[in-house]
Amino acid sequence: MNATLLALLDSRRPDRARPVPAARASPAGPASRLRRWADPAAVLAATALIAVRAAGLGRWIVDDAAVTFAYARSIDEGLGPVQLPGASPVEGYSNPAWLALMAVGRRLGLFDHGAFLGVSDLVLYPKALALLCTAGTLAYVAWAARAVVPGRAWAVTLLAGAALATNLSYVAWSFSGLENPLYGLTAAGTGAVLVRAVARGGLTAPRAAVTAAAIALLAALTRPDGAVLMAAYPVVLALFVRRDLARSVRALTLHAGVVAVPYGAFLLWRHAVFGLWVPNTAVAKAQQTPELAQLAQTGDLLTYAGWAFALIGALCAGAVLARPGTARRALVALLVPLLLSLLAYGVLGRDWMALYRFATPVWVLAAAVAALSAVVLWEAEGVRGRAVLVMALSGALVLAHTGQAAREASFKAHPTLSMCFVAERYGQVFNTYAERLGLRHATVALPDLGGTLLTTRLRVLDLAGLTDRRIADAYASGDMRALRDHVLRAERPELLHVHGAWVNKPGLTVARLADAGYVPLYRQQNGGDFVRADAVHDPARIAAVRAWAAPRLDHLIADQDHTGSCGATLTPGQGAAL
Repeated sequence: MNATLLALLDSRRPDRARPVPAARASPAGPASRLRRWADPAAVLAATALIAVRAAGLGRWIVDDAAVTFAYARSIDEGLGPVQLPGASPVEGYSNPAWLALMAVGRRLGLFDHGAFLGVSDLVLYPKALALLCTAGTLAYVAWAARAVVPGRAWAVTLLAGAALATNLSYVAWSFSGLENPLYGLTAAGTGAVLVRAVARGGLTAPRAAVTAAAIALLAALTRPDGAVLMAAYPVVLALFVRRDLARSVRALTLHAGVVAVPYGAFLLWRHAVFGLWVPNTAVAKAQQTPELAQLAQTGDLLTYAGWAFALIGALCAGAVLARPGTARRALVALLVPLLLSLLAYGVLGRDWMALYRFATPVWVLAAAVAALSAVVLWEAEGVRGRAVLVMALSGALVLAHTGQAAREASFKAHPTLSMCFVAERYGQVFNTYAERLGLRHATVALPDLGGTLLTTRLRVLDLAGLTDRRIADAYASGDMRALRDHVLRAERPELLHVHGAWVNKPGLTVARLADAGYVPLYRQQNGGDFVRADAVHDPARIAAVRAWAAPRLDHLIADQDHTGSCGATLTPGQGAAL
């Protein structure tokens, strides 16, 4: 077995000639046609498998995605990067590349215009983009695998696709409306370019340097932590290049220039427009200088993915790495962006949303590593070894899926706060409050923003700080008194909503709100909906609104719909259809 594997790996060294068999060179014959279509067919099959899994989430779009949708609407309407007409420019999003795709879709009439086949394009368009990105991710996996196991790239693609399809974290967040599928695509693209460059001896070629730089630039513009992929090409170059130092330096300089010039221009634009070098979202989330202890949270990913699958994948990768040859070099190149993505995940602050929202590139690259390693070993093994490998991988996938079952069932039943619920509960309900209370030009302060921005006719004060510089600065400095003074004394919004952590964290308690002149319209948990009493000229209206709100909101909250059935369009001024 060892001799077979050594011969297999050594035969693929880039310094040895590998004549192409006549059967592969000629398009004639059924076998040749089958080989030619095997990889595209595997990409389509694996994409379909993931799409079927995503269909189980229905029309769910997470509310955070709708913040980006609102900014896309403003940009397309010529208002600039603002949350609503008349608001000051604040970078309340962290995904400019994904935002650009939303704005282009709106300009083309594909997004934020209506429904297609009964499905709102606010749901259909981002999910369609996610499907395309998923197909592109798998195409990158196949492209990389062809440089290492050209006859079985289809098997690598199917195995990686199966691993991703069984991983609800990857599926849910890729089809949530957020930028995750584009981020996963850039991670796969980075890995594929490095694998092919290393396997074919073209690592210092200008094409490899430029392509790796362009994909890394897209990753950095997709998510702030995507900038870590800019280091992948230099690290791989340092690992593999031992001779021709001048050529290596030229390649590295070219790569750095392609990344630094446009990204530097983007940072200068950000600072000129928003006055910050980082997104306001990063300020609001109070991202601190990372500590070494934070890296321990990457262990949560192993637990979620399943220790059996992680162990078998690691053993397969270890077996490939233990033997010199093309496969080992290619696998090292693929491990570099995986380790960088793990590092980026580890230093990020823990996310309040379920199922590891920031781990998408880790899942993509880990699936590619495991699949490629397993297929390399398959080619080197005999019948008995292959049978053991198939049973081990199949069992690990089943165990991983079974281990995630309870958590996945909980997420499907109660996924992270949906755009449609927020649009109804806060956008439309507070529009109705303002109309019934006679508040013509009111401000509403609340922490749940996305669906609100798509439906409100009011000025919005974001209590989470994502789209408000003053509140973001207060969170970053930990000065909750400054936050309360800004909200209750400086802004004094006519309408306000808090609940859960948004009461305790900033200290916007019912008692403090009462001292500031606010009275409840509807009580929810430790907070609820409030109106500033002196803003309403007829106190009887407050009692009438309370009577109107209680039964309707009780029903809406108890039976909140996560499937995205809030209508074909979400437009400013919509009232509550309750």
